[in-house]
Amino acid sequence: MDPSPLLATLLGFGAILIGNVLEGGHLSSLLSGISLLIVVGGSLGATWLGSTNEELKNLVKFTPRLVRPVLADRNKLATDMLKASNVARREGMLAVEGILPQIEDSYLRKGLQMLVDGHSAEDVRKILELEAEIEEHHHVAVAKLWETVGAFGPTVGIVGAVLGLIHVMNNLDDAAAVGPGIAAAFTATLYGVGFANLTFIPVGNRLKKIANSDMEVRQMVLTGLDAIAAGSNARQLEEMLAVYQHGHKKKEAA
Repeated sequence: MDPSPLLATLLGFGAILIGNVLEGGHLSSLLSGISLLIVVGGSLGATWLGSTNEELKNLVKFTPRLVRPVLADRNKLATDMLKASNVARREGMLAVEGILPQIEDSYLRKGLQMLVDGHSAEDVRKILELEAEIEEHHHVAVAKLWETVGAFGPTVGIVGAVLGLIHVMNNLDDAAAVGPGIAAAFTATLYGVGFANLTFIPVGNRLKKIANSDMEVRQMVLTGLDAIAAGSNARQLEEMLAVYQHGHKKKEAA
């Protein structure tokens, strides 16, 4: 589990709350269950209305990767592809079937199985590219859903503020309650802007980057499969795959 999303969220909200206290504000003045209900409920409802059932199902499946990214081990992928390449060159493509159970990545395993079954490299690329594009589309759509929630947040916050001001205006005979009432009304705007920029939109951005990383790995596998089908030697394949591994190797060495 990756704790960084939680830590980042705590940092963002914590900095604002501490700043509020340092300026002489009180934490209690920022707490409003009604404002929270209006902003979160209204934003989620509007997003739900504009989404399909398939997108909502993907939302449930893909969002947990925010804290459990489960990114592919590119070095392991390269090792597996080099092994498959060596077997194919020495013993023929049919012999690759014997090492398929040892390959963890389902995308690579599927591609190698297709080559073993006699599919051309061009057909394998077309099928797997289409599969990768559809998967990326679904994952990016989930990220955009979170960004959509963030886009609605400030607007719904203004709605909440207006509702609060209407309540205040209807009770002007109680002069002592006017100031606190106006202050409470603006907590909805604060929640809308705060949650949008500190939670919803950043979550969407993070999920987009996870989806982009997945797509890069898919391209790495396709590059390897093309090379294996063409009978490239291990050195040639290693040089091709190094492009995708470079940044990851640098991180490990750091």
